Amino acid sequence: MEKKEIQVVKPPNLFRKTQQKIRAIEETIDGAFLVYWSAGNGAICHSDVPPLAEVLKQIGRREKIYLFIKSTGGNGQAALRLVNLLRQHGKRVVALIPLECASAATMISLGADEIHMGPLAYLTAVDTSLTHDLSPVDRNNYLISVSQDELNRVINLWHESDAELADPKAQSNPYAKLYSHIHPLVFGAIDRASSLSLKLCEEILSYHIDEAKERRRISRILNSDYPSHSYPITLREARRIGLRVEAMDEGLNDQLFEINSLYSEMGQRALTDYDELNYHDHEVQTIIEGRGIQFTYQNDKDWHYRQEERRWVPLNDQSAWNRYVLLGSKTKSSTFHVR
Repeated sequence: MEKKEIQVVKPPNLFRKTQQKIRAIEETIDGAFLVYWSAGNGAICHSDVPPLAEVLKQIGRREKIYLFIKSTGGNGQAALRLVNLLRQHGKRVVALIPLECASAATMISLGADEIHMGPLAYLTAVDTSLTHDLSPVDRNNYLISVSQDELNRVINLWHESDAELADPKAQSNPYAKLYSHIHPLVFGAIDRASSLSLKLCEEILSYHIDEAKERRRISRILNSDYPSHSYPITLREARRIGLRVEAMDEGLNDQLFEINSLYSEMGQRALTDYDELNYHDHEVQTIIEGRGIQFTYQNDKDWHYRQEERRWVPLNDQSAWNRYVLLGSKTKSSTFHVR
């Protein structure tokens, strides 16, 4: 289908401005400063690992690394790989949390020796939800995620209701009904993923907590004790859990908000409408940056609404990682290929 000649909206790259902020921040701390930032549509994934490795290669091994984390979460196994990289390059790691640090991002923070949280900062539970090939679909025909906690609560409510029945024979098996809505293999996959989440948390905590019992206790709290996956764990709650947290310096928190403002401008929605059934997405989803080097993962694809399937499908996908490096007074940009 031939599209109108419309100029594609592109977000700005503010590499030079963010580098100025990074240099200013490093003057106030006793270590290297790194950034892991993602927009609302971004997610922690395995393709984040090579860019972080390049940034760490650029700064070299350090006694102390400060990592600014802002993310809504993603893949827990990728979080473990990111922590493993950080711990190889920094003798001590400090997580700086001024805003949201949710789900798999909370897992990354667990790998730090210290967590510094600002007034608006929060961690979350890390209980597992899963989008399986056999998951139910929503009204737009997209697969939906199902969590272990949701399934457990439905089954518990069912049993509580049955327990009130006077005749035991009237009690029913909840699985017979649930299997008509959720495939049995989804139940098994979620149970397996929940066990994986516990294992990941314990492994990440082992980088700085020697006692296995303490690692297991913290992991179980984060995986099982909260009624909502997005429950905000603030500084006070994090202390009660037993995490090594402290209030962030006010001046440093202000500096992080300044650099976050620049990243938010870079990560703004960049959609170009062609017509009611077609548009282009050019949004920056993830930014990984250190002194002298920045990586951005940027969408670059068309979307078409397939009416017979009632869903949007991507076309002409050229999304990729972009690398920006300072060379004296000039900035060199290139595509960073990750497969």
